[in-house]
Amino acid sequence: MSARADAGMLAVFGELDATVTAIERLRALKVSDIVVFTPVPRHELDHALHEPESPVRIFTLVGGLTGAATGFALGTWTSLDWPLVTGGKPIITLPAFVIIAFELTILFGALSTVAGLLINARLPHMGLEVIYDPAFSAGKFGIYAVPQPGQGASVRQILGDAGAEEIRERPEEVRVGTV
Repeated sequence: MSARADAGMLAVFGELDATVTAIERLRALKVSDIVVFTPVPRHELDHALHEPESPVRIFTLVGGLTGAATGFALGTWTSLDWPLVTGGKPIITLPAFVIIAFELTILFGALSTVAGLLINARLPHMGLEVIYDPAFSAGKFGIYAVPQPGQGASVRQILGDAGAEEIRERPEEVRVGTV
């Protein structure tokens, strides 16, 4: 999280519906920097946030296609470099290369998925400081919103009206990722 702790507000919610309502109202107010904490994945929160689709799938597609092309190229190059003519059959037979192409498709696709995940998540990021409350792991939902200048009172009002159990204007940061 790149937002500073003194710039935003952390609200703790006990119910999913109240959290979704708060997110929708914050988005209507044009608050763009919203982070949601949830004890379990919920699709309602994804729909309320309108998050763009992850670009990791493009990494997977490119890696898979590269793997397939590499598999066919490897088989073709090997057959041309060490030709083995048997019974007058052609030297380059694509059905024989399908197995290595499939295996390299899976290998390159998996490796590029991991690379895409690390790149898009900006990992590793040692010593990351985050805003967090242990109640988010015990069944509570949370919203951390960074309002635009002059919107602080409106954001606090929205969070309170939506049913926030607690609102902290300057939440403490918890150091994560260090031993």
